[in-house]
Amino acid sequence: MHNFDFAKPATIADAVAALQGDEAQPLGGGQTLIPTMKQRLAAPEVLVSLTHIPDMQGVCTNDAGQLCIGGATTHATVAREAASSFPGLAHLAAHIGDPAVRNRGTIGGSLANNDPSACYPAAALGTGATICTNLREITADDYFQGMFDTALDEGEIITEVRLPIPQAAHYEKFVQPASRFALTGVFVAKYQDHVRVAVTGASENGVFRWADAEAALSQSFASDAVADLSVDPDHMIHDLHASKEYRANLVKVGTMRSVKKAK
Repeated sequence: MHNFDFAKPATIADAVAALQGDEAQPLGGGQTLIPTMKQRLAAPEVLVSLTHIPDMQGVCTNDAGQLCIGGATTHATVAREAASSFPGLAHLAAHIGDPAVRNRGTIGGSLANNDPSACYPAAALGTGATICTNLREITADDYFQGMFDTALDEGEIITEVRLPIPQAAHYEKFVQPASRFALTGVFVAKYQDHVRVAVTGASENGVFRWADAEAALSQSFASDAVADLSVDPDHMIHDLHASKEYRANLVKVGTMRSVKKAK
């Protein structure tokens, strides 16, 4: 690891100011950035910690029926504090990585990194969340732009995530045992007049919505509604853990299980 300076701002404005340098980089929980720096694949001159900013911490609900989560809130906190208002999301957060990861990793860091096998992108896209930054608000459908690619500009940081609370939801995750990332994960959210289905860990293009399943489940929220559907394997990830065809099948199986378990 190369030498670097460390900044610990107490406000969002101070964090934005500290990130103005060309070689400054924001630090959430550091679950991806720190290992990358240890391998000398990244060498920022300044790390700007976001974990000591009160305005970026905590979980609450607003009058619009949204669960509002500060960008620097850890997975463990989400798992604990969202349990009563949004159990589907709490379940997702409680099964990210291991206890060490859950107590350090943050929702903002996960969404900013946008790993193609991360869990939170499925929840954000599956609920039609709003990603709030120091500059603007971005809908989830516009935010995710491909593998490790987002709508964030340089120096822009995620300050809050607002997720519309569904009537019922569940996240079904097929775990890659070594990394604890999703081999494939499916988040299903049922609202009064529609259903959203988001998939992570499967596509070469990153997290995506399964439109055919959404249409079928919006007509009938039952696992049998997707029994005759299939996912095109052409753009699925193929690696030593699973073939394209296997991942495509997991999308269907995960969707059916999510519908059965949604609450």
